[in-house]
Amino acid sequence: MAQLSYPLDKQGITTSAKLFANLGTAPLVEHAVQRGEGRLTKDGALLVDTGKFTGRSVKDKFIVRDAATEDQINWGKINQPMSVEHWANLKADFMAALKDQDELYVADLFGGSQPEYRVAVRVITQMAWHSLFVRTLLVRPTADELAGFAPEYTIINLPSFKANPERHGCRSDTVISVNFTEKLILIGNTEYSGEMKKGVFGLLNYLLPAQGVMPMHCSANIGSDGTSAIFFGLSGTGKTTLSADASRTLIGDDEHGWSDQAVFNFEGGCYAKMINLSAEGEPEIYATTKMFGTILENVAMDEATRELDFTDASKTENTRGAYPIEFIPNTSDENLGPPPSNIIFLTADAFGVLPPIARLTPEQAMYHFLSGYTAKVAGTEIGVTEPEATFSTCFGAAFMPRHPSVYGNLLKERIAKGGAQCWLVNTGWSGGKATMPGIKRMPIKATRALLNAALDGTLLNAEFRKDPNFGIEVPVAVDGVDSKLLDPRGAWADAAEYDVAAQELVRKFADNFAQFVDYVDEGVMKAALVAA
Repeated sequence: MAQLSYPLDKQGITTSAKLFANLGTAPLVEHAVQRGEGRLTKDGALLVDTGKFTGRSVKDKFIVRDAATEDQINWGKINQPMSVEHWANLKADFMAALKDQDELYVADLFGGSQPEYRVAVRVITQMAWHSLFVRTLLVRPTADELAGFAPEYTIINLPSFKANPERHGCRSDTVISVNFTEKLILIGNTEYSGEMKKGVFGLLNYLLPAQGVMPMHCSANIGSDGTSAIFFGLSGTGKTTLSADASRTLIGDDEHGWSDQAVFNFEGGCYAKMINLSAEGEPEIYATTKMFGTILENVAMDEATRELDFTDASKTENTRGAYPIEFIPNTSDENLGPPPSNIIFLTADAFGVLPPIARLTPEQAMYHFLSGYTAKVAGTEIGVTEPEATFSTCFGAAFMPRHPSVYGNLLKERIAKGGAQCWLVNTGWSGGKATMPGIKRMPIKATRALLNAALDGTLLNAEFRKDPNFGIEVPVAVDGVDSKLLDPRGAWADAAEYDVAAQELVRKFADNFAQFVDYVDEGVMKAALVAA
């Protein structure tokens, strides 16, 4: 059992619990199985059940509002405030709960792969599999780094802790509270592991802008020519799939920083959706489900054969797999690459309006970054027949503690400094709305051809036309792609019907962007007005 180079009592934490410090994968899997926290699948992955919570409890997350954060946080429904007094009660009760534990797991890790900007994070958990998860998802120190490790920030995760809304100033008996001043995150009454992962992401999203580094909810990879690309996109737009290209080196699939020197992964692992996973559709990710060290959350399993059923969503659609990034072939050894030459904004437009690819000016890039648009296909609720527009600022509003303009201006500065080319790629539907009979999603083959042409530079030599709705530049013809696909209006059976759908989408964009008009310059406003 490894020893802590920086004891808990130096942090003001006292406990009589038996400590398991910085255990590796094999012993943590053994502990999880012995403690009844998980079971081994037929191929050796660890299968766990996250209990009542199968996703993040967004309404139960709070940030302590004090003198340091008062003017720094974008307070609202996402960044909910907790008073200093309520925090003091919560912390005192957490510390009391720690004293009564029989066993605790401690993992010392880094958030961020670029040494100049990484944060030393200590994670204290009740459950062995939670320690394995966070060790998998964050960056693991070397033996030498571990020997001198001193935590800057600490996460305490106690699923057995039940909050008291009146005493702790929260909504329910579940609580996730972040105190940036005391450098402490407390998580109680949830077994969903993603709270730890996103807790560190939110921490870096708060810290890095002050250092001139842009934190991003994106995937990133490197081409054979040594240039890198980043892919912004909400769930279902293809962020993970399109960045996992066998011909390109993967930097990471979800969270990155953009500094003067590099695009660097915040993490040392991946956290992929497992629902409907297949060897044919996503062979690299599927292969990880058969590897020892992978953690599978809420995936269905046959008790007799230990075979997995990825199509079973009876527990949740949000079945997940966590695995070290090196389980994916062709990944970056350093977990970083050069500043990006191309920036891709992915959207899945279910209204059938946006072209499959378009070139953006820096001002248009900021407009689409702040908008963070995609659309969901309707039909999951009785009586709903139309697509639903979704806007998530900066393609990750739930994890951005500062005002969106902070991240938007960082993007604009980074583009100006490095000259990155920006593209909007629509992986959604063409020829009509997704709910119309016979309308199909963009062929993945066409999307990859257009994306490859953008990344290798050949698309820059194409002839472009200006989209009349958004003012973005759309290629007229691209080798290997049906030209009809490049003209959304022409792909509709009724052009007038397309015009109505296009104006409806433009209005949705304009209504959403109204919240940013006081924070952007004239160039971005012109880009917004074209859309309006």
